[in-house]
Amino acid sequence: MNGANRLKVDPNLRHFVEQEVLAGLPISPEAFWSGLEAILVYFTPKNLALLQVRDRLQAQIDAFGLANRGRAITAAEHESLLRQIGYLVDEPSTFEISTDQVDPEIALMAGPQLVVPLSNARYALNAANARWGSLYDALYGTDALSPLLEPGPYSADRGAEVIAYARRVLDEIAPLAKGSHADAVSYGIAEGKLVVGLKGGGVTGLTYPDQLIGSRAREGGVQGLLLKHNGLHCEIVIDRGHPIGANDLAGVCDLQMESALTAIQDCEDSVAAVDAEDKIGVYRTWLGLMKGDLTETFVKDGRTMTRRLNPDRAFVTPNGQPLVLKGRAVLLVRNLGHHMLSDAVLWDGQPVYEAVLDAMITVASALHDRLGERANSAAGSVYVVKPKLHGPDEVALTVALFDQVEAELGLERNTVKLGIMDEERRTSVNLAACIHAARERVVFINTGFLDRTGDEIHTAMAFGPMQRKAAIKTEPWLIAYEKRNVEAGLAAGFRSRAQIGKGMWAAPDQMQAMLRDKIAHPRAGANTAWVPSPTAATLHVLHYHRVNVAQMQEAIGVQAPTGLSDLLTLPLAQSNFEPGAVQEELDNNIQGLLGYVVRWIDQGIGCSKVPDIYDVGLMEDRATLRISSQHVANWLYHGVCSEAQVRQTFARMAKIVDQQNAADPAYRSMAADLDRNIAYQAGLDLVFQGASQPNGYTEFILHRSRKLAKAQSAQPLPA
Repeated sequence: MNGANRLKVDPNLRHFVEQEVLAGLPISPEAFWSGLEAILVYFTPKNLALLQVRDRLQAQIDAFGLANRGRAITAAEHESLLRQIGYLVDEPSTFEISTDQVDPEIALMAGPQLVVPLSNARYALNAANARWGSLYDALYGTDALSPLLEPGPYSADRGAEVIAYARRVLDEIAPLAKGSHADAVSYGIAEGKLVVGLKGGGVTGLTYPDQLIGSRAREGGVQGLLLKHNGLHCEIVIDRGHPIGANDLAGVCDLQMESALTAIQDCEDSVAAVDAEDKIGVYRTWLGLMKGDLTETFVKDGRTMTRRLNPDRAFVTPNGQPLVLKGRAVLLVRNLGHHMLSDAVLWDGQPVYEAVLDAMITVASALHDRLGERANSAAGSVYVVKPKLHGPDEVALTVALFDQVEAELGLERNTVKLGIMDEERRTSVNLAACIHAARERVVFINTGFLDRTGDEIHTAMAFGPMQRKAAIKTEPWLIAYEKRNVEAGLAAGFRSRAQIGKGMWAAPDQMQAMLRDKIAHPRAGANTAWVPSPTAATLHVLHYHRVNVAQMQEAIGVQAPTGLSDLLTLPLAQSNFEPGAVQEELDNNIQGLLGYVVRWIDQGIGCSKVPDIYDVGLMEDRATLRISSQHVANWLYHGVCSEAQVRQTFARMAKIVDQQNAADPAYRSMAADLDRNIAYQAGLDLVFQGASQPNGYTEFILHRSRKLAKAQSAQPLPA
């Protein structure tokens, strides 16, 4: 094997890997690149064959749908088709996963999970540091309790509302033997027990004294009291010199909540990385997190600030022993799926599958944590989340990929742990078999409505027009999908070994609604769920104090499992739509699509808060784009709307998106020249080519258009 001739690496990527990633590691550049090539020799033909299986299965499903167009297909007929063509496989015999060396934040604890783009170092640091958050700030600075205030001086009334709510939280998670935390005038420790002075005289302690597990002292008294409930920590911060503490009878100035236990640092759907330059930026941020030296300097409110990783938190136990708690979330990295190619590396003159590149570089970067202080994974594991896998054969290929990466980098087998995103239809219907294929290294499964719905629409494209998006959320298939995911994880022995997750709360400005609704996730037996910001994590963690997930999982484990029938009931429209409803749906889909695409193409922003048609800011990434583009493509395919109507809607929505972004100095108008605007044309392609895009993915069109936009912006201006 002559690697020097077969492998061609972008010079900047080569320099980054050799001078930054491998610096200090017991791996030579020659060994790294020859290892990468050896994996490509194995992986490339096998992956290509599996992608061809995807296409074959989709063609067979399309043919069946077209042959039965206009006829209601029963779930039994649907299942029979999928079994006949090999889409649906037999479930494995009863088994339990054997994954070991898993950090407690993943295996044992229940709490929020952040997902952030690695293309933004500041966001990456914020997510890592979101392990702890101020409940006072989260309540005061959002609409969690009441509508947001206009910027201005501190509101004592709002502050009092926040403090009262926080005291009620303490009463829930650490009740007093007598009275309420609202009546506290002092907090102290005597003989290893919490002592609380009450209004009107008298003292009390905790109903469950063992909940006090630590403290921080300052001259003259206690600075912090560490409580534990449902496996999560909360610190009562006391400072009578603080503006808030000075006006509090007990001197309490905050509640610090243990919040985001884990965070997924993303190389995939939330980033716009289309070439070697972009990928180096993504990889460098992950490397800095793994080395622990990542910093980011920025200007906020006229002040220059530098962000870095938080230190651990030091306490003293009630019996005087030191106690150190992690100051950062445990980080997972989301690699690319199996369908994308990267020209940052060429093998035999062809772009390589980006999944291989991601695996080698992100795992090699994580060796700095493993061989160092293990500031991220105390267990010495590397956590890689894999999206867009289609069925157990593709999961098995990922396992084989990780086997080879470990061998080439000198790691013990199963050091790299696998998170399986249950967001493709073929994985959902075969979830037990997918877990079985990764039973020695799986640590995570989750559900995601948006990608999963995008794939539902694309897979059943030929069967008929879909319901409106809001109605799809209430359909039997989605309810069954969410339930079966939890059931499959519990049946496979995820309790005390792995995470079962739920999807994102997409509206970061609607925290009151999140507090009301997102408690459904722990109640469903999920021990983690995605949140869009550190503030949201601090509020969502209250749900894990209010719901004992371990007890919920125990109860779910004795219920009868949910069958396939509902999961295979397609969300097809049962009657024609009124013209007004059609236009309303088109407006909603196309405005959101353009609002996201124009930032992706023109500015390389893969995830941001994009205003919807009603000016509500929603966190958008490629998953949201996938469902919107596929939904319009489906309606076009079945004549619910016309090409002319869609084009007219695009032109009208471009003006609205331009207005919504008028304050952004980096924004370029679409409506000014629709025919030549690359972002606008990409939006059209996503819809008009949507039915033919592999699995309904948006990446191919986005990458092509972003590269074109980058090339255009690099051209010198005319004299």
